[in-house]
Parts: sequence; C-alpha cells; structure tokens
Amino acid sequence: MTVRPVSQASASIAQRLAGVLTHLDRIVVGKSQALKLALACLLARGHLLIEDIPGVGKSTLAQALATTLGLPYNRVQFTSDLLPADVLGVSIYDSQSQGFRFHPGPIFASVVLADEINRAPPKTQSALLEAMEERQVSQDGQTRALPDPFFVIATQNPVEQIGAYPLPESQLDRFLMAIELGYPDAAAERELLVGGDRRAQIPLMGSLADPAMLLSWQREAAAAHVSPALLDYVQALLAASRGNATGSDAGTRRGLSPRAGLLLMAAARSWALLSGRPMVLPEDVQAVFPSVAGHRLAGGARSGALHAQTLLRSVAIP
Repeated sequence: MTVRPVSQASASIAQRLAGVLTHLDRIVVGKSQALKLALACLLARGHLLIEDIPGVGKSTLAQALATTLGLPYNRVQFTSDLLPADVLGVSIYDSQSQGFRFHPGPIFASVVLADEINRAPPKTQSALLEAMEERQVSQDGQTRALPDPFFVIATQNPVEQIGAYPLPESQLDRFLMAIELGYPDAAAERELLVGGDRRAQIPLMGSLADPAMLLSWQREAAAAHVSPALLDYVQALLAASRGNATGSDAGTRRGLSPRAGLLLMAAARSWALLSGRPMVLPEDVQAVFPSVAGHRLAGGARSGALHAQTLLRSVAIP
C-alpha cells in the first residue's frame, strides 16, 4: 500500500489533538489509550459506551472531555424510576400564552453523560434511540434538532450487579465504540492518591477548543482517503465476523452489519487524523476494531473485544 505524504492541515490538527489528549491525561491518569479512543469516537461523530465497575473514572472522563473541548455538558443519572420525559423534555401549559411550552430536557447539550444507563428500565433507555441515531427529538408531534456537535457518553455497570438491565442489541448498535477503563496501574494509582480527587480540578482546566473547531476537525476526519486495498481489508474483516456467526465459533452470536462497517471506517479515519495522516492505513483499522466490533459480536465489551482480536489475527493485512 502506497502511503501519501502528511498534509499540513492534518499535521496541524494532529498537534492540536495531541495537546487535547495531554490536557485530559492530567485528569484521567494512566488511561491514554482509552482517552484516545474516546476522542476518536467523538471525531467520527459517534457515541461512546463505557462498561466498567463504579469508581474508575468514567464520569470524570466525560466531564473532562467536554470541558477541554469547550462543549456544553449535561449529566443524567439513570435510575429505575427515570422517565423518558426526564431525558427528552416536557411540554407545560403556559397560562400567559394560553398554550403549551416545551421545556428541553438534559439531552439538549453537545455532550450528554448517560450515567449508569443500564439501571433504567428499557422504555427510558429507548428514549435515546432517536436522539443518538437521528440527532433529533420528536415530542408532542414536533421534531426538534439537537445541538451539533452532539455526543452521548453512556456508562454501564456490569449486568451481574443488582438493579442493572442489559441494553438491547438495537441500542448497543447505536454506540460506535464500547471501551473499558479498568484499574489504574501502580504508578497511576499513586499519582491519584497523592493528587486527590481529579473531579475538583476539572473546572480549573480551561478549554483548548470550541464547537466550531471540533466541527472542522470532524470534517477533516471524514475526508481521510481510503484506498481500494484498505476497503478490501475491511470487507474481509466483516466477512470473517459473519462466517464466525454461523460457523463453529459458538461465542459469536452475530456478524457485523453494514452499518458496523460504516462506523468502523469512520473510526479508522478519525484514528488516522489523530496520527496526522490524510489517509487510512490497516493499523488504524486494527487500533479501533476491538472497540467498534466487540459489543456487536458477543456479550460485553471485554468478551467481545477478545473475539475481535481473534478476527484480526485471522485476516491477512494487505
């Protein structure tokens, strides 16, 4: 595969994005790979699912990312009694205007943290489907556009914990990536213990970008060149996942859909931009494939990512 030279625009954006990651790494300590995946997901105009135990920094990552990029941020705590109107908004009668007035819910923000999303019943979880897919909300016969950029970060507790509902496959598919943070290593944990609660430092971070700048980065990522050989590689991965879904690999329940292929390409383009390149290489696909494919292949980010790694090893690089 012929590698094109790095464009000045891509290199300049990559430098700015590297600064964003360095800024974030001061708050979410020792999770550089997870931060890079989260940023790639945002650049690809996708949504992110973080599946992990409480207390490892999931909410901190979301708030720090929004603050660093200068994006309006709302947090919704999902509970067993949360209603769809609590997320989307509600129309209330206004006596002065003699009509109903819509009061937007917390979904109307550029970055929305759906915290512990699987603690809410399926009806409330499904309230996010239209917002995440169509970037709009239909309420009381009217359709209202959501902000642009719009990014949902949902955190999910392990399903074996009390009070957790498994997300339906249709909703899992709305998330471009699913990642885990995990426990910090010894050095990162020592830094956390010495530095105290990182959430208290977020208001002092300052922003390195704004919504208009992020939109320009998203356009640049979407314009990354994809060669025919790279498309062959992606199609081979998709075909391998579908072969496993009907073959001897009983752990893989289903293959990757065409939409998953489109999202994989978008994520790989974003990863290329983070590397300062105007074209996508196989290593970009490999870097994002476990996070894009894992939750679509088999239950949970961890087990699905292992299946995705197996698929990567089974398909030859062009």
